Amino acid sequence: MADMAMAIPQPSRSGRAMRRFWVAPPLTILALLFFYPLGLILRQALEGDQHVVSLAGFDAVLRSNQFLSGLFHTITIALTASAGCLVLGFVLSLIISFIPFPGARLIGRLIDTFIALPTFLVALAFTFIYGSAGLINQSLMHMMHLDLPPLHFLYSQWGVILAEITVYTPFVMRPLLANFSLIDAAQIEVASSLGARPWRIVRQIILPAALPALIAGGSLCLLLTVNEFGIVLFIGAKGVITLPLLIYDKAIQEFDYTTACIIAVVNIVLSLGLYALYRLAVSYFGGRRVSLG
Repeated sequence: MADMAMAIPQPSRSGRAMRRFWVAPPLTILALLFFYPLGLILRQALEGDQHVVSLAGFDAVLRSNQFLSGLFHTITIALTASAGCLVLGFVLSLIISFIPFPGARLIGRLIDTFIALPTFLVALAFTFIYGSAGLINQSLMHMMHLDLPPLHFLYSQWGVILAEITVYTPFVMRPLLANFSLIDAAQIEVASSLGARPWRIVRQIILPAALPALIAGGSLCLLLTVNEFGIVLFIGAKGVITLPLLIYDKAIQEFDYTTACIIAVVNIVLSLGLYALYRLAVSYFGGRRVSLG
């Protein structure tokens, strides 16, 4: 072993210096594009317009009813939409992967295309379909001779949740479809031949294999829905103010940059906390799956 260690060429001093040099460009880019703007936000949140470091601004904002309402709506919408994405994505992935029908492979490819679409397009489509002057309301008003549109859910919290489920379900389906393609079909055939019912096959064979993909897709949906801005703004749900929308209102409409920066710091901390939980969950279930394998 000592001879082998001696045989391995050691990098020269100039080589080590060159490797240290290549660390500088990415660190410089991160500092200019990420850490510097983040530092400005944190500085404004702590100092305000008085240029004196104080937590009084945080205390006032975090106690305000407007912030608490925005935080409540943000968490409620994110959790509900993510749960809906998990359920709908799991069911649709099961159908596409294990129930043969014409066009299943084409639908799987269309999911990739749907991920590339901007979120406001779904909100716009929902407005054309479910809005006050949308296709369904106008048809119902004509058929039932109504003066006012009967459907109003689009401009509520449920309209935002439905739009986010529509947008982010493919983010759950993509890893699920990839994971389902790795499941040995012989396992399902043997279990079926032994009399196992479909629900038992799903619970004991498919669901354990899909758990890492569900965690990854669900965590990604949770992160995206917590920071979703376009759908909430475009739908304009009455009384539904999330943290991103509250930051926009304070900074752009009210020019209250200090309050906007304080809420932005809270939103960043919330996002980083969710990402840390996501990493822990993936590490735990990934290691557990390896040990069971």
